[in-house]
Amino acid sequence: VAGADIDALMKGAAEGRKMARENAFADNDALKYAAVRNILYRKGKAVEIVANYEPSLHFVSEWWKQLYGESEGKDQKGIFPASVDLTTDLHSMGQFIQDGARIMFETVINIEKPRYEITMQKADNNLDGLDYLAGKTVDFANKCAMNGTILAHTDGNVPNAVINVPEQNEEYLGQLFYFFEFACGVSGYMLGVNPFNQPGVESYKKNMFALLGKPGYEDKTEELRKRI
Repeated sequence: VAGADIDALMKGAAEGRKMARENAFADNDALKYAAVRNILYRKGKAVEIVANYEPSLHFVSEWWKQLYGESEGKDQKGIFPASVDLTTDLHSMGQFIQDGARIMFETVINIEKPRYEITMQKADNNLDGLDYLAGKTVDFANKCAMNGTILAHTDGNVPNAVINVPEQNEEYLGQLFYFFEFACGVSGYMLGVNPFNQPGVESYKKNMFALLGKPGYEDKTEELRKRI
């Protein structure tokens, strides 16, 4: 439906699986990511923010939140998964990340080679004072924003990790998916929870079915209505 090359996606996932399962810790980024997350969690960093600088990665971040939220949030444990789309969210969440409660760390997804190279042009009257950027690319500006933000946030005691993705294509996306999935399983076990179930979501479903009047939930319906 999306027009993606599924064969390339699966090839990338297979490569990611090989790297994650065969490489020793020193050369295994998935294991390092899982370890770093848990080290920071034990130091009081209970929120992880995934930051991206490409609009097309928005739903990758949404997928990541679901993966880690449903896999680790159990037994009153877990790192709360959040995400920001940068640079847009620097105008809203940037203040909290820089100066708010020191309970978070960031994981930045950096696309090293953009899919499109867009060169900025001069404006007729230079009303915005940005003509000094003429001839430079949007990716150049994005990278400057990313590096400047990482430096600012680390200066503000927000640990940052950067995941470098060489290129924005299906093969590397497949690798990225497997990287996060493998690391999630390892991280969950390090945390002391089962990363492969999600019993917590059954509670709201049962309540919802009862309030909707689904057959078989009659007793619970009356109980819940008395509590509302």
